Amino acid sequence: MNFPDLQTERLILNQLNEQDTSALFAIFSDKKVIQYYDIDAYQTESQAQQLIEFFNKRYLENLGIRWAIRLKENGQLIGTCGFNSLNEKMKHAGIGYELAANQWGYGYASEAISKIIELAFSSVSPFCELYRIQGDTMIGNEASEAVLKKLGFKEEGVRRSSGFWKGEFHDLKCFGLIKPEFKAL
Repeated sequence: MNFPDLQTERLILNQLNEQDTSALFAIFSDKKVIQYYDIDAYQTESQAQQLIEFFNKRYLENLGIRWAIRLKENGQLIGTCGFNSLNEKMKHAGIGYELAANQWGYGYASEAISKIIELAFSSVSPFCELYRIQGDTMIGNEASEAVLKKLGFKEEGVRRSSGFWKGEFHDLKCFGLIKPEFKAL
């Protein structure tokens, strides 16, 4: 199955490849970017290469899909977005995304995520038919919450001590978007 390449007004969304290693390392080694992530800042480019391989393997196994987010004007990798999990039986996916810190505030995350949601809820989706998409944010990640709310996700509550990373438990806010709500936007 061919990876679904997508475009928006300002962005190209396509598959990550080995040539993205240095740019992805720059993103994931920035402590500001991974502040709310369940990982530590990357120390080596091999970690970025392993992440690319992980994302692409998940796609081949139909367990998830992650797009590179590139600026249309120059092809520069500025982040990734996608579905960390796809549950065909439940018609459900978990969404994830990040952008390089110097690209924050330009609306790129909303633009990219809107496009992948549009594909996921369409009749031509290349992966399982989805009815619900869930996004979880760590308490305090107001920028990520704002992106989800802008796209029509509803805050559904807080799952107490739902995550454990960096040596401590974290409460996670749960946001959900169901197909009829997105079509109504």
